[in-house]
Amino acid sequence: MSTRVPLLQGTLDLLILKILIFGEQHGQGIARAIQAESGEVLLVDHGSLYPALQRLEDRGWVQAKWGVSENNRKARFYTLTAAGRQQLHHEASEWEKMTAAIGRVLAAQAKEN
Repeated sequence: MSTRVPLLQGTLDLLILKILIFGEQHGQGIARAIQAESGEVLLVDHGSLYPALQRLEDRGWVQAKWGVSENNRKARFYTLTAAGRQQLHHEASEWEKMTAAIGRVLAAQAKEN
């Protein structure tokens, strides 16, 4: 089993948007999908998840509607909007640039003087 690591600041929004590209999902389903897709490394606590979903909804990147979950409970279901899809592409591109740059720094060899 992999060791779990905390999410980096600012990555939760990106992960939520990515999960929603696959279709409508309720909050608990989003958290489970992030955990599963990360190989059980990333664990999203509900104290972070629901404020993030509200923030994404306020920005117009996701829409929410009430429905009934698979265990017959009332739940809010979230879908990605067109603006959210654009934001996902933008944030994913920025994330790829940043991780490549960090990788270059970590791989740098000490220069001899």
